Amino acid sequence: MRTAAKAQLEPRKPSSDGRLIALCRKGDQQAWTDLVDKYKNLIYSIPIKLGMYDDAADIFQSVCLELLSDLPQLREARALPKWLMQVSYHMCIEKQTKARRQVQLEDEDAENIPAEGTDAALPEEILAQLQREQMVRDVVADLPPRCERMVRMLFFETPPRPYQEIAKELGLATGSIGFIRGRCLGRLKKQLGKMGFQ
Repeated sequence: MRTAAKAQLEPRKPSSDGRLIALCRKGDQQAWTDLVDKYKNLIYSIPIKLGMYDDAADIFQSVCLELLSDLPQLREARALPKWLMQVSYHMCIEKQTKARRQVQLEDEDAENIPAEGTDAALPEEILAQLQREQMVRDVVADLPPRCERMVRMLFFETPPRPYQEIAKELGLATGSIGFIRGRCLGRLKKQLGKMGFQ
């Protein structure tokens, strides 16, 4: 029998976007939390890639508010990740434009910021990179719970945790971490290959 504490340590498996969106439209708070949790790294990654570290939290909140208000009109669940990327990118551009109005920029810096009122699309190379990153996050979330936790501890945390600490938390022998890590990464690679990851 699992204890409540152990159940809390195990991450919830993600639902499909269509199911989460349908539940959100019905007012399901847990579905909203799961949807935001699923895409928070994607949303944050855009201001981070643009060097807007101080603005990332504000942009994240603005994108979530936009999502909350526009969710009833979203027709295609598959379009959600791209929609989130575009909204986040536009909010970054808007924030840069406002900052440009407040501060006199040098000519060379001003060239990097689109003109006011520009409906700039997310550059293709950034869009492709963001889609690959989200694909990896989705596949990691679909790994068996122990593999998912190990991959997150080894590769998603900064600084990376030592094997001894990971072994203790997962209830494994330290010497088995390398072998299990290899199997987990093999599963990850295989699934990414099926999805056409390059």
